[in-house]
Amino acid sequence: MKVVILAGGNRSTISNEQEGIPKPMAEIGGKPMIWHIMKGFSGYGINEFIICGGYKVDMIKEYFMDYYIYQSDITVDLKNNTVQIHKNRTEDWKVTVVDTGLYSATGQRVAQIQEYIEDENFIVTYGDCLSNIDVNKLIAYHLKHGKAVTMAVARPTGRNEALEIDSNGHIVKKGTIGMNSQAWTNACLFVFHKKVFNLLIGNYSLEQLLTDYLADKEQLITYKHDGFWAPVETYRDLVNMENLWNAGIAPWLNGDKA
Repeated sequence: MKVVILAGGNRSTISNEQEGIPKPMAEIGGKPMIWHIMKGFSGYGINEFIICGGYKVDMIKEYFMDYYIYQSDITVDLKNNTVQIHKNRTEDWKVTVVDTGLYSATGQRVAQIQEYIEDENFIVTYGDCLSNIDVNKLIAYHLKHGKAVTMAVARPTGRNEALEIDSNGHIVKKGTIGMNSQAWTNACLFVFHKKVFNLLIGNYSLEQLLTDYLADKEQLITYKHDGFWAPVETYRDLVNMENLWNAGIAPWLNGDKA
């Protein structure tokens, strides 16, 4: 199963030192946030990724084209124009980077990568969210219920649209329902059946499509996650993630910092 990462928004504003770069390229522990997301999936044996780029997509392309060198020690012989690789380190990843446009909405970005999806189901996630959602359990839940989309939901952080969900996992209301034990919000991780491509027409956000249309058709089911989930939207968020990383307790990687 492939993972589609939405990484095409405007430039990052979460760090004064990292202005002018795509938000998923903002660094935590010296590595881009998109690396952290992909490393988390590879822990579940999922190693094929499609990145939907937009703003400065060439920066993302260059990162993966030169990944082997970035991760290894090198000796450059300037006189002879040669490069020697030492302690080479890389990942067992297959990465497709697609320029989905600077101003495309999230739904339109996903629509543009249909040709790269061969399986019946695929994962979609955002390039600025970290979590320790059990991906295997999420996929199994999706296959069990047979809906067009399974959306992981988590407890709101205080800046998110709250969703009211019934006992069957269906969204029945959205809006401001307060920070209480019944409040859930979109955790930016989905499993899609490829039939959703028939609906991805026009420049719509995924949230608009899913919660306004599929929910009404009962073709969306939610998967409740009570563990760690963190959208990285502000400089403060980035600092919090950096502190967790430096302390060796980054929950999104289950301790794997290789």
